[in-house]
Amino acid sequence: MAQKEGSDSASTGSGKIERFSTSGFILAAIGSSVGLGNMWKFPYITGKYGGAAFFLMFIICLIVVGLPILLAEMAIGRSGRGNAAASLFNITGKKHWKWIGTIPVVTSFLIMCYYGVVAGWTLHYTVLSFSGSLSDVNTDFTAAFTNFAGGYAPLFWQAVVMLITGIVIAKGVSGGIEKYNKILIPGFLVILLILMFRSLTLPGAAAGVEFFLAPDFSKLSRASILTALGHAFFSLSLGMGCMLTYGSYVRKEQSLGKAALAIGAGDLFYALLAGLIIFPTVFSYGLKPDQGVGLAFMALPAAFAQMPLGAFFGGLFFLLLAIAAITSCFSILEVPVAYAMGQWNWTRKKAASIVCIFSFILGVPAALSVGGVLSFITLDGKSIFDVFDFVTSYILMPVGGFIVTIFTGYAWKRAGEEAGISGFWYNTWMFILRYVAPILIILIFLYSVGIIQPE
Repeated sequence: MAQKEGSDSASTGSGKIERFSTSGFILAAIGSSVGLGNMWKFPYITGKYGGAAFFLMFIICLIVVGLPILLAEMAIGRSGRGNAAASLFNITGKKHWKWIGTIPVVTSFLIMCYYGVVAGWTLHYTVLSFSGSLSDVNTDFTAAFTNFAGGYAPLFWQAVVMLITGIVIAKGVSGGIEKYNKILIPGFLVILLILMFRSLTLPGAAAGVEFFLAPDFSKLSRASILTALGHAFFSLSLGMGCMLTYGSYVRKEQSLGKAALAIGAGDLFYALLAGLIIFPTVFSYGLKPDQGVGLAFMALPAAFAQMPLGAFFGGLFFLLLAIAAITSCFSILEVPVAYAMGQWNWTRKKAASIVCIFSFILGVPAALSVGGVLSFITLDGKSIFDVFDFVTSYILMPVGGFIVTIFTGYAWKRAGEEAGISGFWYNTWMFILRYVAPILIILIFLYSVGIIQPE
């Protein structure tokens, strides 16, 4: 039987009601959105698609598409007071929505399998940097990363990430996720500011700032616009159940609209600071800003090796990446853990332990496929790691976002009450969710899988 819509008495499978504080929720949500997407992917796609013009397009897409879907996910979670699947059922009482709602749960679980591998890389490079092992300017950093990623050491660091994430999730919402985000996110900001100051004072840094902040609209193309749209969607952790699950822990008195604006602003602010760190450094040392994974793990270590106190600043940079990755891991793992608690009435510790173990096991082939012993296994030219990334990022996440827009726009009649908006803003929100967002999500999907190829 569906619970009363908007009830504040729903609990987890363990029977314990868990809630974020007002500031705790916003910090946890920002921690979820400020992952490697901001610190790693955003700079290199900005470099690839023309700098400032792309950044401006990203801001527009985040406001027009990202925030309305973010508000919808949080509203569903708080009204349904359940995991990503149960909330849809609790609101409507219709079982097909519960089955449809398992898609974001599966998405988050699969993301955790390979995201933990990349998070492990950042921990490894943090230790290397602070120890001075990356300080030799004669090091071939491309070969160094290839040798590391192609060996068995990534499995150890993946296990460390799973252990840290599992322990935090097992401690609960307020005692785990909120507590550690309140420590990590402010620390993250301090490190960002230190690195930004260092980057902006490098010789030739002005060229990087100009590239990042001086728009050249002649460089905009349909491909860059669709990429900006996709990144605005992905950078807020939409379509994978994270914001929906976190929304189920939000108190009734908290304004979801203000929370969405705060989360969007935080996401944008951190992306801005990341650009002001990476582009001045890249231009100062004559590097290319569009190198993908190589930018973080091959090119930038070469820059830090040449920089005064490079071991310290390089260590801070990779610590920054590690914090971004691990705070995102909290929200990603919480989705299947919350599902297991609600679906099978497991305790939080049991759910966190079992989900972590299986995430690690399934992540092993992904870790060993990046130049390792399983790199010979490919599907359409993609390694196992790339298949995980492609299926989740380009197929399942758009599907998850589409589910949220259709559910909120058409199946849920009292969405405005839970979201706390009415009149003009409600009508605008509904127009975006019913007509604009679904079409744009479909375009993102078609572009991502190569069905449409704009110039």
